[in-house]
Amino acid sequence: MAHSAVTSSRPATSPVAVRSLQEMLKDSTDMTENSSAVHSAATAPSPRAHPTSLALGTTNAPSNRSTPTSPSQNGDPTLMRSQASKMETIKNWSISTYKCTKQLMFEKLGKSSRTVDTELEAQIEQLRDIQRKYSNVLRLSRALTSHFYHVVQTQHALGEAFSELAQKSPELQEEFVYNAETQRSLTKNGETLLGALNFFVSSVNTLCNKTIEDTLLTVRQYEAARIEYDAYRTDLELLSQNRTEANAARLEEATQLYEQHKTNFEKLRSDVTIKLKFLDENRIKVMHKQLLLLHNAVSAYFSGNQQALEATLKQFNIKLKSPNSSIPSWLEQ
Repeated sequence: MAHSAVTSSRPATSPVAVRSLQEMLKDSTDMTENSSAVHSAATAPSPRAHPTSLALGTTNAPSNRSTPTSPSQNGDPTLMRSQASKMETIKNWSISTYKCTKQLMFEKLGKSSRTVDTELEAQIEQLRDIQRKYSNVLRLSRALTSHFYHVVQTQHALGEAFSELAQKSPELQEEFVYNAETQRSLTKNGETLLGALNFFVSSVNTLCNKTIEDTLLTVRQYEAARIEYDAYRTDLELLSQNRTEANAARLEEATQLYEQHKTNFEKLRSDVTIKLKFLDENRIKVMHKQLLLLHNAVSAYFSGNQQALEATLKQFNIKLKSPNSSIPSWLEQ
């Protein structure tokens, strides 16, 4: 009886409650399995991932590859001295150019004096005037030679035309033959005169554009040395007026530079004087010969004296070359 009371005090379990309890137990089991799977997945080794970028900071170059180094990196004394010498040359050139430009400007403005050699500068100006006049003679001589060459070519063609007509015109054969022979004679003498004209043009061209130009090149060097000399002379005079202990070193350096440019200036002045003297003697000798050649050749041609014309060319050792002649081949030489 008491036992039945005890048993009756427990609540009755319904089928729904039993089914809910079973589902909770099942869910708990599933969660445990999922937790184990996640844990096993976390501890399992992961596959090797492919890098998406290069680790440049950790990349090592091959041990057998060496980086080239310049001689300056190695401290090559020869190269360093060469570079220092170039820099010193550029520095000196810049200073000299500045001083010369300043000297030229002050001379044009009348603020600085210039060294003048009246006799030498008169000779230089006379030489430049001679070159201008000789250049004009050369230009006219070339024009005369060119025009006369075409005259000779026309005479040659005319003589050939007369000769052809003499064969095809019996009624005028004698007249055509006379004129053809005359044109042939004129052509031959014209070619001789052309040889003299070409020799004259070549000699005057050498005198004007080579001999005189070489002397004028020395003259230009002398004029540049004169400007440098005056520039450093002016610089020395300014430093001498303000002689102090502070600029004693600069004054000594300026004195050395002045003496150096003075020596160069006097040397070039002496060279110009000597060249002008020898050039004048050579010019007179050459032009005397060429003017005599031109006079004799032109006079003999227009007077019809073929023997005198040929003798003139022999006198001056001129070899003739026909305008219609071609250059011989290497087999004929």
